[in-house]
Amino acid sequence: MPLIIAERAEEPAADPAHEQARKIHPRYARGELVRVAVGSNLAEAELIKGVLLEQGIPSLLQRTGGFDVPDFLAAGPRDVLVPSSGEEAARDLLSDIDGEAATEARDGLEPGEKASGSRAWQLRVAAALLAALLLFGALVGIVRVLA
Repeated sequence: MPLIIAERAEEPAADPAHEQARKIHPRYARGELVRVAVGSNLAEAELIKGVLLEQGIPSLLQRTGGFDVPDFLAAGPRDVLVPSSGEEAARDLLSDIDGEAATEARDGLEPGEKASGSRAWQLRVAAALLAALLLFGALVGIVRVLA
């Protein structure tokens, strides 16, 4: 009787930690911990951690130095740490995500909203109305001074 079973099905995950461990790529799990991001609160840091885990990069959250006082335990910023072997991949992934968010913020768009010509037209009309209002106010002021 052979000791190795030829067609062995993958065992189901025993718990969430076991399921999470299966997602981690071993090549990203070596070396000293390095900070790659800072979340402004626990929820943001957990989101970053989840994005990294989905790409196979293990991460750990730690309270940012100086914010471990009782007033900031729940709401203070968190450092996102990854092993040094996964640092480059994590930074690339986070810069891609941050670049998209920065572009949306620069264009004045909500997250996920697509840029359109009508939005730019609305901004131009609003700027023209503001300029006209300022010009009218200046003219009224000059007339009052001269009268």
